[in-house]
Amino acid sequence: MSPGDEQGYTETGHTRTRLPDPDPYGGAPRRPHRSSSRSLVTVVGVVVLLIAAIAFANRGGGSGGDDASTKNDQPKAATTAASGTRPVDTKTGNIPTGFPHTDQGAQSAAANYAVVLWSDGMVNAASRHSIIEAVTDPSAVSRMQAVFDANYSSDFLKNIGLNPDGSVPKSATFVDRTLPVGTKTTSYSSDTATVEVWCNTLFGLAGESSNNPVTSGWSTVTFNLKWNGTDWKVLETSQRTGPTPITGDNPVSGADEIGKAVKEFGGFTYAR
Repeated sequence: MSPGDEQGYTETGHTRTRLPDPDPYGGAPRRPHRSSSRSLVTVVGVVVLLIAAIAFANRGGGSGGDDASTKNDQPKAATTAASGTRPVDTKTGNIPTGFPHTDQGAQSAAANYAVVLWSDGMVNAASRHSIIEAVTDPSAVSRMQAVFDANYSSDFLKNIGLNPDGSVPKSATFVDRTLPVGTKTTSYSSDTATVEVWCNTLFGLAGESSNNPVTSGWSTVTFNLKWNGTDWKVLETSQRTGPTPITGDNPVSGADEIGKAVKEFGGFTYAR
C-alpha cells in the first residue's frame, strides 16, 4: 500500500461469488454423483475403519505426540474474533492515540495507523508530516518522512491526476481509503510488538475525465511498534500484496456514485 502500482501503490461486494468450473483454486472439475450397488458396503467399511482409528488414537491416555502438537498449532477462535473493547478515548487531531499497553492495544494501534498512513491526507506535505509525527516514534520520524515524501513526489501526484501540491482538480474526488480486515501479532514483548494488518484499499480519482478511476486492492502491512511509556508508536512499516480474494459479481458503479459515497460515508476507529 505505498504509491506506485496500478492502484497507486507498489509496496506497499457483497452478493454472490461464482466459482468457475473447474475450481479456480485448483480443485478438480465437478462431476455428477455415480450410484453403485457397492455404495452401502463401502460406507459400512469406512465407518468401521473410522471407529477403529478413534479407538487407537485414544489408547495410551494423554500422550498426545505429534497430533497434539498439530492441534496446538491451529489458530484459536480468540485469536481471530473481535473483542469489542473500545481501543482509546483520546485523539491527536483526528488520529486515535493512547492505546493500551497490551497485545490487543498494539493490534488496535496498528489498524488505526494503517488507516491514516494510507489515506487522502498523505498527498499534502503539511498534512503528511503531521500524520507521521503523530503515529511515529521520535527516533524514526525523519526517516519515515523522507520515505513518504519520496513516494508522494510531484511526478507521482501528476500521474494519479492531482496537482503538484496534492490538491484535487475541480469536479473530481480523490479517493484513498484503507479498510483493515483483521490484525495479528507475530511478536510481542513489553517494549516492542510486530503486528500485521490485512487491508482492502480504495484508490483513485473519481471524475468523468479521470484517467485513474477508483479501484480496490488487497495488501498486508507489517508494523514494528515501540512502547514509549504511554502509547504504541511506529518504528518501521513494510507491505506485501494480498491475500487477494476472487472479485465478486457486483456491477461497477459510476464515478459520481463513488465520489458521493466517499463523501457521505465516514470512517471508523478500529478496535481489536
